[in-house]
Amino acid sequence: MQQDLNPFFGPEQTAAALPYDKLAQSVREVLLDPTVVVPSRLVQPLASGASFFVMPAMDSRLAIAKLITFVAANPSRGLPAIQGDVVVFDAQNGRRLQILHGPTVTARRTAAVSLLAAQTLAPARSGRLLIVGAGVQGRVHLEAFVQGLEVKEVLVASRSQASADALVAHARSLGVRAERSDNPDAAMADCQWVVSATSAQEVALKGIPRDDAFVCAVGAFKPSMVEWHPVVCRHMAQRGLVVVDSRDADHEAGDLLQAGLKVSKFASLSDVINQEAANPALQTAQRPVFFKSCGWAGWDLAAARCSLQNSSTNR
Repeated sequence: MQQDLNPFFGPEQTAAALPYDKLAQSVREVLLDPTVVVPSRLVQPLASGASFFVMPAMDSRLAIAKLITFVAANPSRGLPAIQGDVVVFDAQNGRRLQILHGPTVTARRTAAVSLLAAQTLAPARSGRLLIVGAGVQGRVHLEAFVQGLEVKEVLVASRSQASADALVAHARSLGVRAERSDNPDAAMADCQWVVSATSAQEVALKGIPRDDAFVCAVGAFKPSMVEWHPVVCRHMAQRGLVVVDSRDADHEAGDLLQAGLKVSKFASLSDVINQEAANPALQTAQRPVFFKSCGWAGWDLAAARCSLQNSSTNR
């Protein structure tokens, strides 16, 4: 009887297997693959007020399931808000191939999706990046945008000055000019790229983005969560282009839902990528873009593909 491979990847090994540029390309390939199937994810409330997520996805070669918990109060306890694993199986023979560190997959694939969206949709191809929220997602978006968009200048805003200063220091270690901003609404006037990655427990941003801005809103991934003021969301829907990461956002995009917007009318990233593939000469309209990311198991499948490819290459 053949044994399972069962390689368990910890945080560092998982990160090394998921470089942002290759992961963004893997996300693109998933969106173009007609064999990909992503059943609805299960989000089960726990007695503590936390949430348990079960997120399956599959294609002709692989079947994966991400099993994670989300506990918003954990950082105050010295624990990560997201914990769990991504289990990867061979769809042909059922063997378990890898177990990836769930929080690292979630962080890096979210940033890679944002990177792909920015590469595809951003009206401006250079400029300054504003990051609002200096936690895990702020850090990985900084790394992904520096690597994939060659960002050279960054402003960081956070309710915690210490967290903002730590992310500024990390940005400088990447060779980027970086400063802390204590007024992100005002800073938006000078930034072509904006990433909001707050805890999304309350409105954090009320400023109107520039006409050439690409906004990536990743903090709010449940209907009850919000980062952006409803007035801003309605402005972007009327004057700009709103794109969601997947159709799961139709009932999960708190920023847009709380603004009274019908999310199902907005294009998904899949719509955009498949349209671009069908017509490579198609030009994105020169107007502000609001990209709303809520998460989708297809991104975890892209991470599994990327990890297996890099693992086999590095043997």
